Amino acid sequence: MMKRIVLPIISAVLLTLSFPDFNFEGLAWFGFVPLFFAIENKRPFKAFLISYIAGILFFLGTIYWLIHVTLPGMIIIVLYLALYFGLFGLACNRFFRSVNYDSGSIKRLHLLLSIPAVWVALELVRSHFITGFGWALLGYSQSFTLPVIQIADYTGVYGVSFLVVFVNAAIFLTIKEIRKKDYKLTSLMLATILLFAVLYYGVMRTRNVFTGNTLKVAVVQGNIPQAKKWDPSFQKDILDKYEHLTRLAVARDPELIIWPETSVPGFMESEPELLTRVTKLAKDISVPILVGTPREDPGRMEAYYNSAVLIDSVGGVVGRYDKMHLVPFGEYVPLRKLFAFVENFAPSPIGDFSAGKEYTVFEIFVKKSARDKDGVWHSAKKARFSTLICFEDIFPGLARKFVAGGANFLVNMTNDAWFWKTSAAYQHAESSIFRAVENRVNVIRAANTGVSCFINQKGEIIDSVLSGGESVFVDGFAVHEITLTRTKTFYTLYGDVFAYMCVLITIGYTLLLKRKKWHI
Repeated sequence: MMKRIVLPIISAVLLTLSFPDFNFEGLAWFGFVPLFFAIENKRPFKAFLISYIAGILFFLGTIYWLIHVTLPGMIIIVLYLALYFGLFGLACNRFFRSVNYDSGSIKRLHLLLSIPAVWVALELVRSHFITGFGWALLGYSQSFTLPVIQIADYTGVYGVSFLVVFVNAAIFLTIKEIRKKDYKLTSLMLATILLFAVLYYGVMRTRNVFTGNTLKVAVVQGNIPQAKKWDPSFQKDILDKYEHLTRLAVARDPELIIWPETSVPGFMESEPELLTRVTKLAKDISVPILVGTPREDPGRMEAYYNSAVLIDSVGGVVGRYDKMHLVPFGEYVPLRKLFAFVENFAPSPIGDFSAGKEYTVFEIFVKKSARDKDGVWHSAKKARFSTLICFEDIFPGLARKFVAGGANFLVNMTNDAWFWKTSAAYQHAESSIFRAVENRVNVIRAANTGVSCFINQKGEIIDSVLSGGESVFVDGFAVHEITLTRTKTFYTLYGDVFAYMCVLITIGYTLLLKRKKWHI
């Protein structure tokens, strides 16, 4: 009884500690081992229930901050996401009960492959099913272990998840081998070989030097409290702060300035005073500004969008992107008739936004002049980029489509002030790190309260907005020169091929066990 209670709790704690705010990423490499021992000899329903409880504890420990938006919504999401832990435990239990631990190394390899494959298959499903919620994927726990995450340019984040679970399975099987006095340690050797290959590739990739045109970009972090953000009496103060920080940033000669999500406190394109103020600022400083603003579509009744709007250096609106993937229970209520009661418990009204349809790639032309021995010459360079608004950066496929469509770099403009000073902002930044590695592009984050930063093609945070050593709930700006990437990675071209291979492995292995009652 104690085994069933204590071991899943240990696994949930170890896995939770591998994510921010704790960042003990090494714990993820053996975090599943206690759970494996808890479920290996249990009946299927008990294995599911034990794993489901571990999943509840894990998601309570990682996405607890959703309580600041909606308590019922958080409970629903946690109970739903924990189902994937339960299904993983159920599958592993089935695999374990089919194992003869005296089997040879080739047959043991099937088990080593099937366990991480089923985890990846489930991560893929939860990242897409219904609206999709790919937060706290296991691979994200390794965001700051650069040599490990470089494989993402082939496998996406799912490849790192696979690797971590593979090592967990190898440790579990190694302990079983030792108990059986099988000192060949086949499972451990296979895991060591795979890790060595991944690390070798990762070290080689971190030594890469990316070349091309450069662009100097400024991000502005306003640090506007959520309670003031939509209060009309604070509208002027908010714009004054953004203008002040923008003018300070201009002293460092940026070629593009980025404000966070909904940084303009109103419907900018529908309110002449707001539009005039922001466009005049861009014209005065002669630098394009990308701003976040809600937008209403005059052609559709009550159609509202969460948008990014690009204003050029002469004060003209030259492009807009409407957010495509909305936040459930934040920007809209999914299955509203069923979950209408959630709105009664939300601390602030839940939005009723519409989803955008177009994969917008913004273009800016930057003119430079320089004097050589023959006089003055002029040159121009073009930069193309796309914007991921709010949590859109947790969807690898969305980022990939923008880069495949011609974006040289990505911008994530967000507002994590909803979640107060919790781990949410840091967990969110981990997603952007993987989008940079997967597509080998710079990702620039502009966040209302942080983390606002520059991430290079290797997944390194190379600059960020800091004040007093803090990156969240501070105001300021950062300016950095990025390299415009034109290369297309395997992942950019072909997407989640690796993850879908894991789905096929899971289906094939399950059918083999079911139909032939095969024992490895």
